[in-house]
Amino acid sequence: MADAIAPDGGRDHFNAQAARRKSSAAMIALEKANHEPVDIVEDVALLDEADRRLAELGYVQVYKREFSWLSCFSFAMSISGLFASVATTYVYPLEAGGAASAVWCWLISGFGGMCIALSVSELVSAYPTSGGLYFTCKYLAPEAWVPEISWLCGWLNLLGQIAGAASTEYGCAQLLLAAVSMGSGFSYVPTNNQTVGVMAAVTIFHGGLNSMSTAALEKMTRTYVIFHVGVLVSCCITLLVMTQNKHPSSYVWTNVLPEAGWTPTGFSFLFGFLSASWTMTDYDATAHIAEEIKNPELKAPWAISTALGFTYIGGWLFTIVLTYCSGDIPTTLASPVAQPAAQIFYDNIGPAGGVFFTVAAFIILNFTGITAIQAGARTVWAYSRDEMLPLSRVWYKINKTTTTPLYSVWLFTMCCAIINLVGLGSYTAIAAIFNLTAIALDWSYCIPILCKMMFGKFQPGPWHLGKYSFWINAWAVTWTLFVSIIFVLPTILPVTPQNMNYVCVILGAVAIFAIGYWYAAGRYYYTGPRVKAQLVEGAVVDSKFTRLPESDEKSMTKSITES
Repeated sequence: MADAIAPDGGRDHFNAQAARRKSSAAMIALEKANHEPVDIVEDVALLDEADRRLAELGYVQVYKREFSWLSCFSFAMSISGLFASVATTYVYPLEAGGAASAVWCWLISGFGGMCIALSVSELVSAYPTSGGLYFTCKYLAPEAWVPEISWLCGWLNLLGQIAGAASTEYGCAQLLLAAVSMGSGFSYVPTNNQTVGVMAAVTIFHGGLNSMSTAALEKMTRTYVIFHVGVLVSCCITLLVMTQNKHPSSYVWTNVLPEAGWTPTGFSFLFGFLSASWTMTDYDATAHIAEEIKNPELKAPWAISTALGFTYIGGWLFTIVLTYCSGDIPTTLASPVAQPAAQIFYDNIGPAGGVFFTVAAFIILNFTGITAIQAGARTVWAYSRDEMLPLSRVWYKINKTTTTPLYSVWLFTMCCAIINLVGLGSYTAIAAIFNLTAIALDWSYCIPILCKMMFGKFQPGPWHLGKYSFWINAWAVTWTLFVSIIFVLPTILPVTPQNMNYVCVILGAVAIFAIGYWYAAGRYYYTGPRVKAQLVEGAVVDSKFTRLPESDEKSMTKSITES
């Protein structure tokens, strides 16, 4: 016999919040949430451990749990897209400070990213839901502040996921057109408009694939990691064997090119952090499919930590190989396809090899785009479950045939395509999308990490960091603060409309929207992550009928027990 009820304490939780909050708008919203409908839908004995834990956290299981150990690890690996992500972003450290910037920034930035990944894994193990780290604010922040903190964390995470998926789709288009250009002997040179057009087609294709069932997506993802690792290893060996004139170690580890215009020169070196920070982000993507994973409290954090550990080490080694084989860096940066890694493949392996590995990177980055849209769609769905987004009732609907949120899939897909239209203006504007990904996502993780450290409400799950937790969390937050300052600065001086870093403009626009929407509407109905189900003695309660008063609920529980 189960004797757990909703962890919030039901009505008492909302009454406690209402007593502390003075805003009449907030009191109206809390009162509405207090009367959300519930009813008994199934016996606790029929639930497995994962579904029971989800009910304890306040939700009813909707998806089918199809993801296994291998598919979880493969999903987490695909979200980083190691080989393709390094190939796509290798241009940033080379432009920032040359060879030394590429290798040292990966080592330093990757360590900061690992601390964030481990901190995220610990929280995901304790609170495994599709809401990801946004949901954890409900249990980590003071009750009176949950709505505001959850709202801020949720919008940052959603913005970061859209930017991350959008920049991935743009990278796919760049790699595909780079392969076409190399195949033509560089007689064809892609334009910004063509890149944006291919991006839109690839994005819609990925949205179509995400319209399939969870089982189909799991099968598609399962063996991807084997292909990915095979391409990575074979490319490194091929480059090392076929490159005739490798740079000496003294050049690779110490050469800094002061091409960015910053003084002192070492400051421009710091812009090289973007490659590792963009590759090693969206740590909680696996958390957003937690309700589709068997034993998510163990598999999700295990997948996140091991996949990001492999990405950290593998990404650094791949960057080192590329740098040894990079040739004359100014010439490589002047590549007509604007992809230094693709140019390195072409120069050292030949046209056929260059096209092969560039197409391989394109295929790998496609999987990153597919999983990014899947995670993003589940995020939209989870936020709509809590009525955080406009038209939440639409995005929350589950298709009966696929048992997936198709409306959420296509909303997220269209947002990715639209934000990439800034590429019609200039290539530099696209760099802002890459920067935005790292800033928005990492701060959406640091908010609950800070709450965990400050308020002492955290109850660890089966996967945790033990006595090292505080120090790992502290470095994760410190590192995020440091790189956020770097990523909003212009990478090239003097600043012109063409090389301006527009990330501050995009962040400001979204901040104005989120704050304005909160005061105009959100504060009247949003109370933070909501209780959609309750565990009572011997049953799960689902949100279909009006919740009983506390006295009647106890009577109902007693009757169930006696029967």
